[in-house]
Amino acid sequence: MKSKIKNKIRVISLGGLGEIGKNITAIEYKDEIIVIDCGISFPEPDMYGVDLVIPDITYLLENKDKVKGFFLTHGHEDHIGALPYVLKQLNVPVYGTRLTLGLVESKLEEHNILKDCDLNVVKAGNTIKLENISVEFIRNSHSIADSCAIAVHTPIGRVVHTGDFKVDYTPIDGEVMDLQRLSTLGKQGVLLLLADSTNVERQGYTISEKVIGESLNRIFGKATGRVIVATFASNIHRLQQIVNASIFYERKIAFSGRSMEKISQVAMNLGYLNIPEESIVGINEIGKYDSENITIITTGSQGEPMSALTRIAAGIHRSVQVEKGDLVIISASPIPGNEKCISNVINDLFKRGAEVIYNSLEEIHVSGHACQEELKLIHSLVKPKYFMPVHGEYRHLMQHGLLAEKLGMDKSNIFVSQVGDVLEVHSKAATISGKVKTGAIMVDGLGVGDVGSSVLHDRKLLAQDGILTVVITIKKDSYTIVAGPDIITRGFVYVRESENIINDARDIVLKEVEKKLAAKDMSRRNIKFAVKNSLSQFIYMKIKRRPIIMPIIMEV
Repeated sequence: MKSKIKNKIRVISLGGLGEIGKNITAIEYKDEIIVIDCGISFPEPDMYGVDLVIPDITYLLENKDKVKGFFLTHGHEDHIGALPYVLKQLNVPVYGTRLTLGLVESKLEEHNILKDCDLNVVKAGNTIKLENISVEFIRNSHSIADSCAIAVHTPIGRVVHTGDFKVDYTPIDGEVMDLQRLSTLGKQGVLLLLADSTNVERQGYTISEKVIGESLNRIFGKATGRVIVATFASNIHRLQQIVNASIFYERKIAFSGRSMEKISQVAMNLGYLNIPEESIVGINEIGKYDSENITIITTGSQGEPMSALTRIAAGIHRSVQVEKGDLVIISASPIPGNEKCISNVINDLFKRGAEVIYNSLEEIHVSGHACQEELKLIHSLVKPKYFMPVHGEYRHLMQHGLLAEKLGMDKSNIFVSQVGDVLEVHSKAATISGKVKTGAIMVDGLGVGDVGSSVLHDRKLLAQDGILTVVITIKKDSYTIVAGPDIITRGFVYVRESENIINDARDIVLKEVEKKLAAKDMSRRNIKFAVKNSLSQFIYMKIKRRPIIMPIIMEV
């Protein structure tokens, strides 16, 4: 459906609407497209073997001559993680603050494309001017330093994208969100607001990060052995508070976990994380110090299977074994779906003799996302004509739309969109005008996009019911079986205890193949179909399972 409006702003979310992660939004005016963020999401439980998920950028590739750059709000994985994969296909300039680009650099270096990429450092308050569009970076507060909201200025109106944010009046770095600039834009007129919806279900305000520092100081003061703290590696302000408490109580600091080591090093190099050189020790050196003089800062706050904390809890970490008197602090809230994994890690740590403090027991984590009262403040300052909630699950987007209604916005001016929807906006009208091709591209090891629904379907069957391979050798000229059938199973049944089923299955295969050979049918396709069909029916009737059946027919 084509819009009759000639001059319009087109807003297209290529990911991140109604899903966790994979945030990427294209804003188009005339012959220019700017892209806000380019993140990944982590695989769902049924995405067997998939490492991460990146957005499908088909629309951007089809319009690559229009794409002027990626403009990054902050350095979290769900906002920058897809860049190494996307820039290989669409190498355009990238704009972001110093810490954000420091983290991007590290990723591009891993992929050996850093020297080919055009990274441009900006500061909050800077504006990048294109031919028809100007992109302004506005300081905000979040759980990672150097975060920004973005205002897109066009001749027909402004679009404000909050990025992920909360309103923290006492941030660790003293960089308060620039509410004054948002208020000024609101007075000048904002056509469309795109705002973070993650915490819309929570009433009140998000607690200041400084509260966590007070809790950590109190907990560290009571600790008699090692303190092991698991948190998000990107939460530099949290790391700084852990470091401050450690230094105050004369503890050496060791980092564990690949992402923790890498991000903390980037943050130190850029001056966002301040640690005296003499206070840092390698994770392999912690045995040289008394337990009461060591803090270990580690990954694994979400119970990830191969994370450092999970390996510590399982007793398989190369350098850290749980000792009696260890105090483990899990300074993070579980991402939906991770609750069981974290619970298992906590149980294992307790079993090994550690004391564990988690969010249910102490104030050791605060969110980086705005609650209802902060969202109301942004709406009141910006005063948008149209509103599109972003960042969060679909229920969050719906609730944010209802919140905007309660604040007096006309329901017809609120657009709860889905991934790929095209929102066309003009001063006199706004409408969902169609949809573009988008979706999820799965990354498995070095393979990008080679795992699709059919592969996932097979992996699901393998995980649930296993595989059964039938090998049989046939002599061409005499239409006889010279070897087999042999049946090999993996993840299906324990053969020694299920000999009757395997023997019966062998007899069924033999009968089906002999029937085909008696009819002088040497077609591999026909023989395989007959074997799969008969075996599948037999196995389901016998034990109600549907393994993958792979007949291998060899001819001699």
